[in-house]
Amino acid sequence: MKNFITLMLVAIFSWLAVLPMTASANNVQFPTLLEGLKQKNFSKKAVVIDQLEITGDARVLKVFQHMIKGKLYYEKSELVRFVFVEKNESGFAITNVLNDEPLGSVGKREVKKVKVNNKLRGKLRLAIAKLSLNHPDVNLRRDAVRLMFKNIDAAAVQLLTARLTVEAKDKVRDTIEVGIALFDLESIDKQVKLKSIEILGDSLEPAARAALLPLVAKDDTNDYLLQDRDVLTAAIKAVARIDAKLKYNNWAETIYFGLSLGSVLLLAAIGLAITFGVMGVINMAHGELIMIGAYTTYVVQLLMPDHIEYSLLVAIPSAFLMAGLIGIAIERGVIRFLYGRPLETLLATFGISLILQQLVRTVFSPLNRSVETPQWMSGAFEINSALALTYSRFYIIIFSLLVFAALLMILKKTSLGLHVRAVSQNRAMARAMGIRSGWVDAMTFGLGSGIAGIAGVALSQLTNVGPNMGQAYIIDSFMVVVFGGVGNLWGTLVAAMSLGVINKVLEPWAGAVLAKIIVLIFIILFIQKKPRGLFPQRGRAAEH
Repeated sequence: MKNFITLMLVAIFSWLAVLPMTASANNVQFPTLLEGLKQKNFSKKAVVIDQLEITGDARVLKVFQHMIKGKLYYEKSELVRFVFVEKNESGFAITNVLNDEPLGSVGKREVKKVKVNNKLRGKLRLAIAKLSLNHPDVNLRRDAVRLMFKNIDAAAVQLLTARLTVEAKDKVRDTIEVGIALFDLESIDKQVKLKSIEILGDSLEPAARAALLPLVAKDDTNDYLLQDRDVLTAAIKAVARIDAKLKYNNWAETIYFGLSLGSVLLLAAIGLAITFGVMGVINMAHGELIMIGAYTTYVVQLLMPDHIEYSLLVAIPSAFLMAGLIGIAIERGVIRFLYGRPLETLLATFGISLILQQLVRTVFSPLNRSVETPQWMSGAFEINSALALTYSRFYIIIFSLLVFAALLMILKKTSLGLHVRAVSQNRAMARAMGIRSGWVDAMTFGLGSGIAGIAGVALSQLTNVGPNMGQAYIIDSFMVVVFGGVGNLWGTLVAAMSLGVINKVLEPWAGAVLAKIIVLIFIILFIQKKPRGLFPQRGRAAEH
């Protein structure tokens, strides 16, 4: 018993002693092997890549990923450190390969690139795939399999087959089966070939369709090049299945893009709908109020550079207050003297829009400004290999509906909303009942302007922020308001979503400009039949 305990203690201490020795060995071996990547001989570099791969060092994967992208360099100075590079205005921002320590910026002549050729790229792809196949992240495992598609060989298939036996996630298993089928497609065994065609025909991976197309190719006489009728028939059916699925997914993507465009139009137009409906003011400065909201987002991010993830939560109320206060100032300073004179309000607000544009150019310069997108809005949700829904558009759709619901609650459940509805339906009667229509006008204009500011926050995540950005949405906003019915929120919602989807459906075959022209012609013809829009305003004032 005593001898057994002694042996156990010796084994444990030996194992504990090996761990730091292994880590220490890796710490010495890794930088030594990196030195081998500086040599010009690509065959010798390939040997170094193999040696790096079997070290088991966690840093190797990142090195290979940067190497294949052409972002692995080494310094020409006495230190000769290997670095990852990112281009910036002054040259390169460099990071130490060994410990991810930022090393500042250097000129392009101070570092030298680790060059690769096509053969090395294929080797790197396979090495990256090997290192990533066992990664705990499902998406990284799937990307690793896809990386093998370009250089699928017997060695790659052996790796994929081994992984298939232990892989638990269906979407990774499906991708692995596609990879194996791509290899089997070259088989001389007819049954193996037919089975691979069947698997590829059920996949939406771009590599699957690309591999099947040569099987259904035709010559100059329009005859199929493939002679085996069974294989040809199976390939034709497989390509047809893929094309049908792609068409369905393209329609789904078009509808999604249309709804996201409609959400932007809703945010841009909903503020205009209540000001135009209640006050009858043609506000040509509405686009500039959207611009104010976008610039407010830019300023908020300047003030909190270390908290970009939370910047939008601060920017939304800030943009609402900033644009709302400017809107109230415009109404109290100019518009209240011009009620009942629509042409004068149009000209006055057009002049205000020019003033606001020039003010922004003076303060921020005429150059466009870029607003960072928070990490939680980046990326996309992949439904399948042919359809991915971007998170930014999804959040904007949800956000626009929340703003719509909030505005609806304000107009239905608050005293301000009651007064706004009373003034919009019959201004004279509302005054006779003791409602201060001037105060209602100011608050309504401020509310509509504030919502325009919120629209600017959303738009800052989709496009660059510039002095002229509001001009792109003012005409579309008026089209939405007129089409939906002046002053009707539900009409604005339906009109915005409808016009957004129609625009995106027309764009693929008509082009962006012609699609807008067709939509404009449609609205003109529609207004000829229904002058008050889809949902006409009710009340005696609507009849005048």
